[in-house]
Amino acid sequence: MTDQEQQLTAAGNEMSASFLAAKKRSDETLAKLEANPGKFTMLTGDRPTGRLHLGHYFGSIRERVAMQERGVNTNIIIADYQVITDRDTTEHIQDNVLNLVLDYMAAGIDPKKTMIFTHSAVPAENQLLLPFLSLVTEAELHRNPTVKSEMEASGHALTGLLLTYPVHQACDILFCKANVVPIGKDNLPHVEITRTIARRFNERYAKKHPVFPEPSAILSEAPEIPGLDGRKMSKSYGNSIMLGATAEETAKLIKKSPTDSERRITFDPINRPQVSALLTTAGLVTGRDPKEIADEIGDAGAGALKKYVIDSVNEFLAPHRERRAELAKDMDTIRDILHDGNARANAIAEETLDQVREAMGMKY
Repeated sequence: MTDQEQQLTAAGNEMSASFLAAKKRSDETLAKLEANPGKFTMLTGDRPTGRLHLGHYFGSIRERVAMQERGVNTNIIIADYQVITDRDTTEHIQDNVLNLVLDYMAAGIDPKKTMIFTHSAVPAENQLLLPFLSLVTEAELHRNPTVKSEMEASGHALTGLLLTYPVHQACDILFCKANVVPIGKDNLPHVEITRTIARRFNERYAKKHPVFPEPSAILSEAPEIPGLDGRKMSKSYGNSIMLGATAEETAKLIKKSPTDSERRITFDPINRPQVSALLTTAGLVTGRDPKEIADEIGDAGAGALKKYVIDSVNEFLAPHRERRAELAKDMDTIRDILHDGNARANAIAEETLDQVREAMGMKY
């Protein structure tokens, strides 16, 4: 085995060990949360780069609503500053932000229970970036796999904001003293660097009276939701079923989704990704096994499969769309909800920043 192969093997083993430790911590944290949800503060969020789709709903939003209803102190950040990590325009950002709030509320997020706020409206939260940057090395930032993958996916030069993206996310999590962050496996490095920053800050400046908790990731059990072309559901691929789309728009999108030349419908994600993506979507919205749906459609072919998916998706989304349309009649109230969330977030951030200054001996 060459030196390079040995290094890759060692790195792989280290990652596996790190994941297993995180999974163990996730399971233990979830058990404690179920027993006493009021002791936990959760932070999640989205970049306002477009509309939310079914992948977002099943991947995160449904779990946010469940956490909120359990009694967890839930917080959702609309990460508008993070749009410019890899994009050169903020042309549609206002529309995207307001539509995120509409979809959150239509899905069951209650702004009386969950604080919804934006990056750009909370200066004290962003000010935490300065002391936090002093707690990480350049090498640690370059090693973050999410930064690498997002840079490659965007084709954009590595900006300073993208490089420090994980530290900015640490500010999001720590300003409100969040101790749980529900994520997919791919985002685990972000929580790990947040834990490192919290630990280093406490060790350096606040040994007797720690300022920050070391948050635990709650690893999502949600499967990766395939888009209508068999790839990952993504706004950038144009293969997503948007939560706010009309029934007609949804039907048109599903009808033009690719399948294959084989008439009999079978569930085979490896060899028939496009057909299987449609079956997976149908399975998610109906709660049925995709194999069972495939057997039921059988030799009726792709046309019958698409009709089943259209009917199932539109039936599933009908209540969401109805609530969304009702909420959209009063956009002033939607703006008020966001302004209220921003005011609450500012109060929390100012208090946390005050504690940071106190710990660092910077209160004059």
